Amino acid sequence: MSFIYAIIVGLISGWGANSILGNDSSNLIMNLILGVIGSFVGGLVGGLIGIHASNIIGSCIIGILGAVLVIWLYNKFIKKK
Repeated sequence: MSFIYAIIVGLISGWGANSILGNDSSNLIMNLILGVIGSFVGGLVGGLIGIHASNIIGSCIIGILGAVLVIWLYNKFIKKK
């Protein structure tokens, strides 16, 4: 069940990060996938520095921060223009 929870939080995080970064919706699926990856990254980094979420809102906030980082890195270094 926690894997499904992580995927749902990741999708919410990807959508939130897409909104924060102001990306167009033509690349929404890629941003949702990167959001799931970013959510895991945010949780990992948060755990390493001692920040733990105890509910879905905290998980989404940490996930959005990780997703913003991953999407920004993707757009900066990998995405072809």
